[in-house]
Amino acid sequence: MLLGLLDAAALVFSAASMLSVGLGTTVQELIGRLGNGNRIARALIANFVLVPLLACAIAHLLALDPPLRTGLMLLGMAAGAPFVIKLSEVAGQDVGTAGTLLVLLLPSTVLYLPLVAPLVLPNVTVTVTAIAIPLLISMLLPLMLGLLARAWLPRSALRLQPMMGAIATVALIVLVFFTFILNLPQIIALFGTGAILAATLLVAGAFAIGFLVGDDRGVMGLGTAQRNIAAATIVATQSIDELGTLSMVVVTALIGMAVLFPIARHLEKNAEARVWDLYDSKLTGRG
Repeated sequence: MLLGLLDAAALVFSAASMLSVGLGTTVQELIGRLGNGNRIARALIANFVLVPLLACAIAHLLALDPPLRTGLMLLGMAAGAPFVIKLSEVAGQDVGTAGTLLVLLLPSTVLYLPLVAPLVLPNVTVTVTAIAIPLLISMLLPLMLGLLARAWLPRSALRLQPMMGAIATVALIVLVFFTFILNLPQIIALFGTGAILAATLLVAGAFAIGFLVGDDRGVMGLGTAQRNIAAATIVATQSIDELGTLSMVVVTALIGMAVLFPIARHLEKNAEARVWDLYDSKLTGRG
């Protein structure tokens, strides 16, 4: 029963987050943000070259056991997750830009992971279909429905958007709580293995990579740091018969939330400080 509730919360969170983005964004805005070739190239390099290399370096540096190394590498190769929508909202960043980043990273992950994972991890086999169908149903389809609603019924779409955001928030709380409860024994078993440190380094390092290479530093940092847990979980459960691999994916998901929420709050405070500095400079005639 608890496992079913966890799966339902994950689906509701993903769908509500992506629907919220679609309801608040026009197709023209989405295409306009994707039209910057330099920005696209940097996002792809950060997520599918630099972060996988970081995961590989961390795994070797900490001499992780093979199942843990496999889990870390899968996360390094899987990009694009709806959690970045909530993080961007908390950080006071442009949620539309975060949604555009997801539109770029999700299909790229669907193509990239089945091609590269078997080359890097010989014990892994995964098909495009196995990854594409769950991501299509839970993420891309709700986004498309939201975009259509915004185009055809703009007033209704804007009224529904806050409701979808609230639903996503509740689902996220349920998701985090039950993920922790259901996986507590596996999480405890990882202490002393280097897995906790490896996950923390991956999340923090990926944020730094995205922050340094992106134009919109906040969104790119959060979007690069938040790996695609759903895609990594699909591979870990369908093609790898190692409990440690799935545990590595789960613990990284929890650590990602624990690390990235404070970072998002810090970004929000910095954004507010810049606004007040600008307002003060205009009042005093310095602007």
